[in-house]
Amino acid sequence: MPELLRQKAVQGLKPGDTFTITRTFTREETEAFGDLTRDYNPVHYDTRWTDAKGFNGLICHGLLVGGMICEFGGQVGWLATGMDFKFINPVYFNDTIECRIVLTEVDGNGKARAEAEFFNQDETLVGMVSLRGRLPLSGDQSILSRMMEEGDPTNKIA
Repeated sequence: MPELLRQKAVQGLKPGDTFTITRTFTREETEAFGDLTRDYNPVHYDTRWTDAKGFNGLICHGLLVGGMICEFGGQVGWLATGMDFKFINPVYFNDTIECRIVLTEVDGNGKARAEAEFFNQDETLVGMVSLRGRLPLSGDQSILSRMMEEGDPTNKIA
């Protein structure tokens, strides 16, 4: 999939282009994310708290799940300028989330907008995000193309 995302960016992205990224989230990732961000909200660590809040167990950090858009952005060279998240339903450890991204606007200067929705393995909507950013222009696309020809050595998921 990463090669396809990069190749699409080299060819030029346009409104209506869609992308899907899937990932399963683990307790270990949530704990590592908490350590990186210093977010130790009990909803991620203590079942007494989740029980009191009406959840069915510990939940993943919303921004960890929302961060799936970073895979898309990083692969196509999207420079984010704004993001508006809505967290709708919890994501539990070992849930598999599918992030569906649609480019909605692209102008001649590379300014773009996109919408993403996140669904769990039961097709339940768990989150949404509106994105604003800048897409690669022709010079950037040439660089991405050369990077791919070189085997994309800085891209750990290529």
